[in-house]
Amino acid sequence: MSRGVSLRRISAVARKEAIHVWRDPRSLAVAIAIPILMLLLFGYALTLDVDNVPLMVWDQSGTAQSRELISHFTASRYFDLRGYATSYREVQHAIDAGDVLIGLVVPRDFSQQIQSGRTAEIQVIADGSDANTAMLALGYADVAAQNYSRAVTVERVKRAGMNPPREPVDARPRMWFNPDMESRNYIIPGLIAVIMMVITALLTSLTVAREWERGTMEQLISTPVSGPELVTGKLLPYFVIGMLDVGIAVGMGQFLFRVPLRGSVLLLFGMAAVFLWGVLSLGILISIVTRTQVLASQLAMMITYVPSFLLSGFVYSVANMPEPIQVISYAVPARYFVALLRGIYLKGIGLEILGAQAALLGVFSVGMYVIAIAKFNKKLVQQ
Repeated sequence: MSRGVSLRRISAVARKEAIHVWRDPRSLAVAIAIPILMLLLFGYALTLDVDNVPLMVWDQSGTAQSRELISHFTASRYFDLRGYATSYREVQHAIDAGDVLIGLVVPRDFSQQIQSGRTAEIQVIADGSDANTAMLALGYADVAAQNYSRAVTVERVKRAGMNPPREPVDARPRMWFNPDMESRNYIIPGLIAVIMMVITALLTSLTVAREWERGTMEQLISTPVSGPELVTGKLLPYFVIGMLDVGIAVGMGQFLFRVPLRGSVLLLFGMAAVFLWGVLSLGILISIVTRTQVLASQLAMMITYVPSFLLSGFVYSVANMPEPIQVISYAVPARYFVALLRGIYLKGIGLEILGAQAALLGVFSVGMYVIAIAKFNKKLVQQ
């Protein structure tokens, strides 16, 4: 077998693999249709926004003061009034059935307490089975109650013939990079990384294993094609497909989901190319090791999907994870690509800030490629 690397032989292997993909509708479906479908499903279904919280009110007071309090809830876009209850039992049943998330109970003496200048207590009942959503909803309820309390205080001061006191602190929040607080702007860039990692690794995890199962690997071994040439040739068609998928995903994010792309498009595709080459090499390494398509696909899903979804910072912040898990997350390449995509998409920053993530992603890509070639050469020697 020739030791020199020949571009002609690499091209021949790549052409052979491209013909196989083109003639196999299932491979094309996995390569193009599934990423689009996953982006649509996750893009629309997965959201961290908590709007229109279902609310039920039991207004025992039935006065102008209680109605004004309730209006501070219903006028907010964060609450959706689903009805009025006449007892605790109705509130409890609505929460148990999942019809509402928040129950607001106004006591019978609410108006008397307000008019006498005393503190009136109201009860806010939340469904804590979804702790994160319940905490956000309780925060919205607290803000609505504070706004009403502030309005009552100002009215009391005016009736006393005094000027309302100035707030000691005037906080003027300003949200950078995502001023509309749309979770979609945060999710879509990370979703692109997760989908690309899962799909591309799954594609190449079947290539070498398929050759072994069909008995065509012996024919390839008998040709002058070397290990590096075979691995590179098999990677190239899927690399082109992967870059096409990235282009489709970026276009969907821009025109369908309206996610702002503030940074360099060239940098985005450059980092995507580095990431794809590494993940494709990981997939072909799995294919070389397993030698069966069923085992290769299962192992590829296990190695890529769970770590990229849970440990990349896509949904859950890595900084909030236990330290041992944070250490493990450094071995997940999607962590660096998610950080790169969000930095490019939302902040418009470049390698002057993202250089460390880009370098680590490059180390992963080169490392996987070298290991895949070395493992394939070792398999050949063992034949």
